[in-house]
Amino acid sequence: MLSLNQSPSKLKWFVILFASLIGLASLYYTNELVDSLADREQEQIDLVAKAQELVVQVEDSLMLNFLVTSILQGNQSIPMIIADGEGNPSESRNIKFKKNATEEEKDNILREYLTSMKAARSPIEVKVSEEWKYYIYYENSTLLTQLKYFPYAQLSLIAVFLIFAYFLFSSSRRAEQNRVWVGLAKETAHQLGTPLSALMAWVEYFRADQSVEEEILQEIEKDIARLTMITGRFSSIGSIPDLNSENVLEVVEGVTEYLKKRISTKVKLTIRASKNAKLYALINKPLFEWVIENICKNAVDAMTETGGKGSITLFFSSDRSQKQLILDITDTGKGIPQSQIKTVFRPGFTTKKRGWGLGLTLARRIVEQYHNGKISVLKSEVGKGTTFRIILATSE
Repeated sequence: MLSLNQSPSKLKWFVILFASLIGLASLYYTNELVDSLADREQEQIDLVAKAQELVVQVEDSLMLNFLVTSILQGNQSIPMIIADGEGNPSESRNIKFKKNATEEEKDNILREYLTSMKAARSPIEVKVSEEWKYYIYYENSTLLTQLKYFPYAQLSLIAVFLIFAYFLFSSSRRAEQNRVWVGLAKETAHQLGTPLSALMAWVEYFRADQSVEEEILQEIEKDIARLTMITGRFSSIGSIPDLNSENVLEVVEGVTEYLKKRISTKVKLTIRASKNAKLYALINKPLFEWVIENICKNAVDAMTETGGKGSITLFFSSDRSQKQLILDITDTGKGIPQSQIKTVFRPGFTTKKRGWGLGLTLARRIVEQYHNGKISVLKSEVGKGTTFRIILATSE
């Protein structure tokens, strides 16, 4: 079965082209019908005008009866008003009046119709004699008016169809991407399980050797514990995580303490918090640590052009009115061009020579889908650095 995502771009343009052709064909054909019907209505009104002139001239009662019943009264659709030269209506056809309308109300309605009819087209003059003439005013029938606007309604429906199709393809593509990421993450966790078990066994083996320093083994155990936690993170992707009320400042401090020993000493990590900031939020600690670690590691990588030297500042504040905890992570790296800011969270975006470009995508998924928060690029300037902002609901 052909997946919708194997050639989404071609499929998208095919749907747009197909819908556009339908719309143009419908618009063209309907306009042809409208023009044809308008010509027929014009001919019918002309015929009515000629019949009006003949009514006075014809002496044959049978012919007169034919003219009145077949031509004058045969108009059952075109709104028409007969008025004198001063604009006083005397007769009308196919004009709708409200029920139980008085003669005065009917006269006012006819005069309103006359005003709109005059603005639309010139009346047809009916010359009965040299001294007597009157005018026939008319407008498009209801059918013609509906047919005239039908293609625009149809185009609107086509536009709705295109929007629906776009969201259908987009959601389908995202769903398939999510399945790929979840499968990749769980397979990675599964593959890490075996070497982790072996590493733990090697630690116990080396501990039996008195020549191996205990401090070294403890650091190895910390890294194994870290790998075990990362494996747990990968295996939990695709599942709904448990959220607990945590002191986010303490969680972030734990991440930065771990990172300080594993990143360049030229990079300074600093944590600050505004006075009386609300620091508790409902989070999944392992997953949120992953977010902070990803952003900080990206910031360290962004400092390669400055010789690996710079600073990362994590600043906590809160919006009491909105009950929000705000964490701004600012680095002094190379910055992100304005043209790329909107794409940094998309899968595959990376400025590194090596990398899959999934770190920030996963960070956004964790913050927004699992924690109902928000993550964004607050500001960035090429050559000066970038600030990411994370917003969480406080639990205090």
